[in-house]
Amino acid sequence: MKRRVLIVEPSEVIVEGLVATLNNAELKILKPEYSADDLANRIDVLKPDILIINPTLNDNVNELRNGRNMAVVALLYQYVKQSRLRRFDGVIDIRDTRQSILQTVLDISAKTSASDATISNHELTKRETAVLVEVAKGLSNKEIAARLNVSIFTVTTHRKNIVRKTGIKSVAGLTVYALLNNLIDEDTVI
Repeated sequence: MKRRVLIVEPSEVIVEGLVATLNNAELKILKPEYSADDLANRIDVLKPDILIINPTLNDNVNELRNGRNMAVVALLYQYVKQSRLRRFDGVIDIRDTRQSILQTVLDISAKTSASDATISNHELTKRETAVLVEVAKGLSNKEIAARLNVSIFTVTTHRKNIVRKTGIKSVAGLTVYALLNNLIDEDTVI
């Protein structure tokens, strides 16, 4: 199955060059977006597997993912701090060779295909994912309940379901799971 790629970049020239570079049998390039306005809704409609975005438009990778199983790749042609780039699944520099850019995207595509299998085996609901994120941040059941506006019993039930679906019982293990599945950044873990 072809991996769906969405490019978000205001420069038409850069978009056209990137589309030509990524023209490959394994990738389906979706109609590019030239602004990040209302991007979350467009991502929900288009359902890309890989989002390639200029990080100056939006570098809040967690907000872009928000429970979506999608790799987010930074498209660079100017200086961006390394601390901001660490949030992304990959980085493409427009000064790289065609082959290097294509290989980077294909490598990320292969990783997302592998993580699709991991996540689809567990099928966490949106609420279970929200609870998992809060657990990974080190919050107690009571704090999670207050933050999500649910009862402690509901949080306990979600945690039991998470353990049953993932097979992971420890908070440390769940934190690693959340990190590996790009549900949280390293910066949010205490």
